[in-house]
Amino acid sequence: MPADPSVSAVPSTSTSLPAPLLPAPASSSAGIVSGPRGATGRILALDVLRGIAILGTLASNIWLFSTPGGPAAWISDGFATADPVRTVLQALSNGKFLALLTLLFGVGLELQYRSMARRGLPWPGRYALRAAILFVEGLLHYVLVFEFDVLMGYAIASLLAAYLVGRSDRVVRVWGGVVAGVYVVLVAALTALLAMISGGTSGQGASGGQGAAGAADDGAAGLSTASWLDQVLLRITHMDVFRIELLLIVPSATVLFLVGSRLVRAGMFSMTDEGALLRRRLAWVGLGVGVPLNALTTWAGPSWVLVDRYLVPPLVALGILALGTTLVARTRPGATPSLLRRGIEGVGRTALSCYVLQNVLASAICYDWGLGLAGGDPWQVALIWAAISLTLMVAAPLWLRRWPRGPIELVMHRVYDARRR
Repeated sequence: MPADPSVSAVPSTSTSLPAPLLPAPASSSAGIVSGPRGATGRILALDVLRGIAILGTLASNIWLFSTPGGPAAWISDGFATADPVRTVLQALSNGKFLALLTLLFGVGLELQYRSMARRGLPWPGRYALRAAILFVEGLLHYVLVFEFDVLMGYAIASLLAAYLVGRSDRVVRVWGGVVAGVYVVLVAALTALLAMISGGTSGQGASGGQGAAGAADDGAAGLSTASWLDQVLLRITHMDVFRIELLLIVPSATVLFLVGSRLVRAGMFSMTDEGALLRRRLAWVGLGVGVPLNALTTWAGPSWVLVDRYLVPPLVALGILALGTTLVARTRPGATPSLLRRGIEGVGRTALSCYVLQNVLASAICYDWGLGLAGGDPWQVALIWAAISLTLMVAAPLWLRRWPRGPIELVMHRVYDARRR
């Protein structure tokens, strides 16, 4: 869930913040000092980018929902596909927008930290309560809706990052560097292991009559989406399988949260020459280097799935973040926003609710207990994604005409405020 920069600080008995935790002065090199803002005063670039990230995450997840048998069958299928159209469409979204969403969460974490510091309140203070609420939301989302929920991982990682975000740059660099280094080694080792397993089974498939794909099909044959309750029970009984991804999500998210925080301090969102230079450099590196690398890992084969999803996409996400911020910065003050931008911005302002709702809608459309449209060709899958995205872009602005936050965000803040009182 992206952190909401408009959230008020949490009162505390302490009235001062230790000197090492004070943020850098607001200057041209210390964060957000100018730029287009929405009608509510929120930073426009963050809402627009957050909306793009939410819809992009659906573009990645829709392939899980559209697999006959659901995400469990997708795992059994070995993450592979022989359809070149599907391969290209999956490559366009796989991991990139999740990484973008994670970076934006780190930006929001930095803004919450600064809000607390301006009020002279201790940090992280009662942030652990916010993380606990998010974890419970993620747990419910996992059990009731979606096997690959990210909210639980975000909750754990945000608690770790919260204790680092206000420290010195040196401390952040050391901790971030160590976690990132260990993470890269882990992914590289797992990739080598997958390559060995893939090499060992490919020969057997050629001579033994039934290859790995055939065995996967047999394993997926017993999976069904005809009963929502059976899916819930499957998620509960096989939580060790579905939630093992947290071992990859938590360290990655922790590092990206810290990167997002430091990008604010480096001037990523400031409308200055320094900010513009930083955005240009990140756009060139992220898109000029990250995209070709991502193309290579996409076509390298199923054994590279972890590199393709967890290592390269954050580089591309940095490029998207920089380019998107630059384009929004060119918005003419007072210009009437287009329907497309209003829809995306509305999704960004109700990001948590839209994240859950899009998965609920995808389940109802694709699973057999709903419309049962799973198993279609790649263009049908793309059409389902477009229909859900359009629904969100229409519903979110309409909701925001009456309420300041999304429905789940409202519940979260009421629970948080009740505990505070």
